Amino acid sequence: MGKQKKLPLILEKDRSKVWGRVTVGDHLIVDHANNVISLEKKLKKALKDFERIDDVEFEYSYDLTMFFEQFDFLNQSKIAALAGINSSLIRQYSSGHKQPSNEQVVKIEAAIKTIGGKLKGVRVPRKAYF
Repeated sequence: MGKQKKLPLILEKDRSKVWGRVTVGDHLIVDHANNVISLEKKLKKALKDFERIDDVEFEYSYDLTMFFEQFDFLNQSKIAALAGINSSLIRQYSSGHKQPSNEQVVKIEAAIKTIGGKLKGVRVPRKAYF
């Protein structure tokens, strides 16, 4: 068995379907499913059948609609404030009603990474409760 291959998987949301695309060399593999787990299974089967890749790990990239669905516990208004973007625009991006410019995507991604950095540094003290 060969080494596990890591491939970028771009996830997008379209109405009720999750779409994913993976590029291997010059080949683009695209599929859809009702959820990410089912989509991964379909893409892994396609990679095995067409590219002879048996062991793959996906590295996710998300469109904003899919991101806010996957991470629905995040406060969109707080992300908007950190990004310096109107919160109603973030809601329109997350619902798929509007598409952000590349500049807006960069700001939103930076805000999300700022939140991630803050969370990474969080420590919750452990103490015995009686």
